[in-house]
Amino acid sequence: MSSLPLAVRDSTTMLRRNLLHARRYPSLTLNLLLTPIVLLLLFVYIFGDVMGAGIGDGGADRSEYIAYLVPGILMMTIGGTVVGTAVSVSNDMTEGIIARFRTMAIHRGSVLIGHAIGSVLQCIASVVLVGAVAVAIGFRSDATPLEWLAALGLMALVALALTWIAVGMGMISPSAEAASNNALPLIVLPLISSAFVPIDAMPGWFQPIAQYQPFTPAIETLRGLLLGTEIGNNGWLAVGWCVALAALGYAWSKSLFNRS
Repeated sequence: MSSLPLAVRDSTTMLRRNLLHARRYPSLTLNLLLTPIVLLLLFVYIFGDVMGAGIGDGGADRSEYIAYLVPGILMMTIGGTVVGTAVSVSNDMTEGIIARFRTMAIHRGSVLIGHAIGSVLQCIASVVLVGAVAVAIGFRSDATPLEWLAALGLMALVALALTWIAVGMGMISPSAEAASNNALPLIVLPLISSAFVPIDAMPGWFQPIAQYQPFTPAIETLRGLLLGTEIGNNGWLAVGWCVALAALGYAWSKSLFNRS
């Protein structure tokens, strides 16, 4: 069998293995998924009136703040979900299953590719679930089908980029707990972006931190696609960040895997 069909076959097998693991051990995914849902409900029903006052010239009511908040929560959901990928990869590395795979006649890259594709699929499923909760509490969008498709593509691209970073973090971690801690920036960065309030409403010294990071342009692009706000250069910046992080994460993960 030639190299490409072998790679596809073995990657599909590894993908099925990872999805079965996620189904049999849902507690980690559920815990990571609860965080954005709790934050969504907290910022809407507890802090919504206060946070909405900082949006626009006359402030925003609760429904307007829900619309502003949801794109950021969706991106945070992706960041939280890929933490589970780092933990899963770390478990594979420390429990000896990778060494066992090396003795088998399988494509070398299929192990990592299976993790990556499985992670992206879990991210999309998580986003759909959190989005359903957002719709249930009042989120509405007038985006066209093409804009919804672009939004889904953007979220899948962000998920792919963060997944490869998480794979590398999992490979350098000596334990599942360490992997979870190493991947913590993927949860923290959305908290210090434009997810909850506009950058202009932040203290001046903090604005560059929020602006010059990968989550802010991705959130602003998603917000523009779903709500019709101005995207500007954020679309290109978001795609550029995703491509750069995906390439960096893939090269890093491949190098670690070949050396292990």
